[in-house]
Amino acid sequence: MSRLGLFDAFGVEIEYMIVDQASLDVRPVCDVLMESMAGEPVAELERGDLAWSNELVLHVLELKTNGPAPSLQGLGAAFHGEIRTAIEALGSMGYGLLPGGAHPWMDPATETRLWPHEYNRVYETFDRIFGCSGHGWSNLQSTHLNLPFDGDREFHRLHSAIRLVIPLIPALAASSPFLDGVEQPQLDARLEAYRHNARRVPEVAGDVVPDAVRSEDEYRERILEPLYEALAVHDPEGVLRHEWANARGSIARFERGAIEVRVIDAQECPTADLAVVSMVVALVKSLTEERWASIERIDRIETPGLADLFLRTVEAGGDALVSDRRVLDAFGVNSSETQVARLWQRLADTLAPDGVPGEYATTLETIVGHGSLAARMVGAHRDGRSLEQIARLLEDCLRRDRPFVVRS
Repeated sequence: MSRLGLFDAFGVEIEYMIVDQASLDVRPVCDVLMESMAGEPVAELERGDLAWSNELVLHVLELKTNGPAPSLQGLGAAFHGEIRTAIEALGSMGYGLLPGGAHPWMDPATETRLWPHEYNRVYETFDRIFGCSGHGWSNLQSTHLNLPFDGDREFHRLHSAIRLVIPLIPALAASSPFLDGVEQPQLDARLEAYRHNARRVPEVAGDVVPDAVRSEDEYRERILEPLYEALAVHDPEGVLRHEWANARGSIARFERGAIEVRVIDAQECPTADLAVVSMVVALVKSLTEERWASIERIDRIETPGLADLFLRTVEAGGDALVSDRRVLDAFGVNSSETQVARLWQRLADTLAPDGVPGEYATTLETIVGHGSLAARMVGAHRDGRSLEQIARLLEDCLRRDRPFVVRS
């Protein structure tokens, strides 16, 4: 079977919270919504170029490309069309959709309801081993980006490029600064919770940034087999012995010939999601083409240093500093130190004109120029807006497909 090659197509998945219209509290009714749309109980619903599906918990709805999409152009509008349909269907039941990487006041200890239908054995196994009633499992919504590869050579280049970009992504995409009703120390509290959610089996997430590998065989030997062996102690039946049990910031999906990027928080509207995705794609593509540095040089940048940079961007976003000359050289920056925000601005100025579809350019300018959604949410909160007011604004952003910009 022929495989798609580098950047031949794109897979995008975006998760949304189902909430009560009146209170904005989460509501575990995804199965009810899906059945109302399909006319029968289903876990996935194909609707042309996009599809709807369930996730681990009942208050989350996932929208995704229905197979690989040949272009990122038009996807924002396509997602927004499905969002409007979902909002209309939910509205008739007294519910709505809320965007963002985490619900700002959900109590996962009391409000978590696992999906009880198809695939439930997997979810119950995760819950038995790790306990899914926590923010790192039941209160996190992401945008996943799938990029294809054909053979070991393309896999190596793509994996190396994504590995270098992962530490920068939270500065662009963080959207989860609030948990339990309060501002968190991290702008990307979703990723802070995510990296700890499987601490009982550290091999599941590792350092989030994966180690450099050159081939499928090496990836299986160094990452997947140690993970499977560690899980087998808790899962002797092998329910979780699959590639998707790997929870690093990017995971190889050899079954589908793609690498899935998992560190992008869901944004306030689909145009913002696609703006972030397009910028990430443009940067990864430039790195695979060795625009500033060879893949061999990129591979020599050690994982601990990249993992440390990742943690700093999770906490401080664009204010985090990059001081590793090898990292800066790999992005074409001749400097001893720079803020991640300034690095993204430089990269956007260089890559966005040709690499980001025009329909997302203005929203990307908002993100790069005014900070991540998380930074803008924190600014609004410190200016006196309550979390409920911010959530209402986000709800409106999703409905209208507009970026979150609060003016004094």
